[in-house]
Amino acid sequence: MSNRALAIGLSVGVALLVAFPLIGDRFYVQFVTKILIMAIFAGSLNLLVGYTGLVSLGHAAFFGVAGYILALYSPDTHAASFWTSLLLAVSGAALMALIIGTLVLRTSGIFFIMATLAFAEMLFYVFHDTAIAGGSDGIYIHERPVLMIGNWQPLDLAHSGHFYYLVLAFSIGVTLFMRTILRSPFGQVIVGIRVNEHRMRALGFHTFRYKLVCFVIAGGIAGLAGYLAAVQFGVVNPEMLGWHLSGSVLMMVILGGMGTLIGPILGAFSMMFLEEIFQTMTKHWQLLIGVVIVLVALFLPRGVAGLLPDWQRRRTKAGSAQRAPGETHA
Repeated sequence: MSNRALAIGLSVGVALLVAFPLIGDRFYVQFVTKILIMAIFAGSLNLLVGYTGLVSLGHAAFFGVAGYILALYSPDTHAASFWTSLLLAVSGAALMALIIGTLVLRTSGIFFIMATLAFAEMLFYVFHDTAIAGGSDGIYIHERPVLMIGNWQPLDLAHSGHFYYLVLAFSIGVTLFMRTILRSPFGQVIVGIRVNEHRMRALGFHTFRYKLVCFVIAGGIAGLAGYLAAVQFGVVNPEMLGWHLSGSVLMMVILGGMGTLIGPILGAFSMMFLEEIFQTMTKHWQLLIGVVIVLVALFLPRGVAGLLPDWQRRRTKAGSAQRAPGETHA
């Protein structure tokens, strides 16, 4: 697909998302808000899996830690500051990613996968089996953070429409941020690490440092998604750190298309819409989701995003085949 066609498609998509709260029901506005949050989360994991080649089953740890930081920081009697709580949550998730990454990135392959899973499960049981943060019941956030710019409050985060636009702005900002990173020399190095880490090391790159920086960035973005999820639902619980959520967001990345900026967004929308449809059909909806993921892995190895260039290639081939006889005759 040409850059112009892609730009037009993305512009139309953004315009529809901007206009959606004006015509959509409150329930659907909240539902799309949740999808956009999960798209941010999936994008952060895609930075590891799709671009750096680091498959993590513990990525939800950073998502959940940020949510818990907000809940623990928020007072019971009044709202916390949005800017302060956001900074603490994202920084806390990034710091956790730095600590865990320093240890797990010394492994590779299946050992890396199991190490990330082990750390996430340890955090899960810390919050689940102790009274540090409400145990298995979690913690309620009684007042949403207040977003102030001086004495002006541009958005009320308790209002579904206002919060939707905040999440949409973060979604666009994160996508542009990752696009900038991936087009930079740093992005070229991490892609090179995925293709052949030994060669990159032989060229003089300290691959461990590059992977660690990428791990921390991904953890911070996952923390942003966890913070927004905690604000939306007003409650955090240990399930936000569980391996089930890590597996679910990994399936979004696979479904949408690994190694593409738009893939996690398409994957989040596709998977969550499929979940809603399958839940109305049967109580065994998770089985149907599993079947869809298997079919995608078998027949669409590049995910939903891969359909766009495939369609363009088929169109180009068809056009060439039609022109060929005339060209030969001439």
